[in-house]
Amino acid sequence: MKLGGLRNRLLLAFSLLVVITAATVAGVNYAQSRTVILQQAQDATARVLVDKATALYPLGPLPPGDGTLDRISGELSDRDLSSLVLYEDQTSGNTQLRSLISPELRERVRSGTVAWQRVDSDGTPMLVVGTRFTVQLPGGQQRASGIEAYIARDMTPEARSIDELATRAWLLGGLALVFAIGLALLAARGVLRPVRELGDAAQRLGAGDLRARVEVRGTDELAGVARTFNETAEALERHVGELKRMEADARRFVADVSHELRTPLAAMTAVADVLEQEAPRLSGDAGRAARMTIEETHHLTRLVNDLIEVSRFDAGAAALAPEEVDVAEVVTASLRIRGWLGEVEGELPAGIFAVLDPRRLDVIVANLVGNALRHGEKPVSLRLSETGERITLEVTDHGPGLAPEVLPHVFDRFYKADSARARSGGSGLGLAIARENALLHGGSLIAGNGVDGGAVFTLRLPRQEVSA
Repeated sequence: MKLGGLRNRLLLAFSLLVVITAATVAGVNYAQSRTVILQQAQDATARVLVDKATALYPLGPLPPGDGTLDRISGELSDRDLSSLVLYEDQTSGNTQLRSLISPELRERVRSGTVAWQRVDSDGTPMLVVGTRFTVQLPGGQQRASGIEAYIARDMTPEARSIDELATRAWLLGGLALVFAIGLALLAARGVLRPVRELGDAAQRLGAGDLRARVEVRGTDELAGVARTFNETAEALERHVGELKRMEADARRFVADVSHELRTPLAAMTAVADVLEQEAPRLSGDAGRAARMTIEETHHLTRLVNDLIEVSRFDAGAAALAPEEVDVAEVVTASLRIRGWLGEVEGELPAGIFAVLDPRRLDVIVANLVGNALRHGEKPVSLRLSETGERITLEVTDHGPGLAPEVLPHVFDRFYKADSARARSGGSGLGLAIARENALLHGGSLIAGNGVDGGAVFTLRLPRQEVSA
């Protein structure tokens, strides 16, 4: 699975959305609930203190004695509350509370406010609430008595409730995350399934399966894409079918015409051979016409023969007649028959044997060397070598080489590197036929340029026997 794939992005997006939402909701609820719990505890404790302090009036004469402070401390204390009463340097009650009372709390209490403060006592959360006592003077006026009363309450139950809220918030977030992942997987499956099917169909279509289609589900955008793909595939299948029919008709036409031309060409060739013997004795326009007729007849014969050969390859009728031969002897014989021994420099060591079709190797050599002599510059050289189970034959000329834009098309049928050249001595099919013969042997034919310039054609053929 790709880290940046659509499935992972959907999972991440859903998870982040739900986690953020759950964390926000749980956090707000937690904060509000915590505030309510603490506020209720603080208010309840403050009310208890005020109610108990009110019940103690009248306090008695001032300054108070120890009995008065003890009475106040005793009334304020109960099972859940500890109390401490202060008057100047006198104290009564739980003196340990004094360490929990901060100067800020005492300052607020002395100002006449019922004040509270949450503190920690050896790991135990405590709430300390304080108030001051007043005395009523004749005439209804009140003044501070100087007596401060503080009560402390253990907040462990409230802290436990707050911890439970936090735990529930975490559980809610975890459940929300699991739910989000489940939703993301369902969404990813719903989105990725048609996308994956579309990708598979596109791959099959690209590999040549023109009947590849995808199932259309629903009416959403993905269904629209699937319909468009199917319509495109159908149109492509229809057009390719038409092109194949046209190509088959064209190949059949070429093959039929080529075969039909063989009979009249045979007669024309026979006449040309006779005319070639008489041409030296003809003068003027008659001689030139005779030589032109002979040349064009031979050219037409080569073209028809090449077209017939190409039609065999297209029809899958080309077959090998393999036999074990000395490759150097076959190459030398091909050069000798065409009178090229004096024009070609050969590095053809004897003793390199291979099982191949000598007639087709002759065709390859004739086309490569003929192409080098016509379009390159002398000297043309051949170098034969063997490497393991393969033999290599390089044909090199010393011309300008092949232009970069020519290299991809050099084996195309009827391709001419120079568009201004209407025709050449060849049929325009020689290199294509040479490559088809190399492929028929299970080998390869590659065109390139040498380091020092000039075109280089490299033929590689297997040495072992190939099935015909």
